[in-house]
Amino acid sequence: MSDPLRRIDALVEEDTLPIPRVRRQLRIAAGLTQTEVAEAIGVKRLSVAQWEAGRAQPHRGNRRAYAHLLRKLAEKHPDAAAEGASDGE
Repeated sequence: MSDPLRRIDALVEEDTLPIPRVRRQLRIAAGLTQTEVAEAIGVKRLSVAQWEAGRAQPHRGNRRAYAHLLRKLAEKHPDAAAEGASDGE
């Protein structure tokens, strides 16, 4: 399986997160702010900013919620998920 397909498959794993750039692209494609994502998950905006920058990873409960949100966004915005997944990161 090619590398981009693995990354896309990872979007559907229960708590696997896409690469940071795809996380950001999905949020932006949905028209959401980092604050809105943070409030939905129950964390601070800075946490979301760090997750999107790849400087930190969410802990277990937050990770599952964040992964769930990103999967739903990827379903609605497949181009945003595929666009970043094919960048070769």
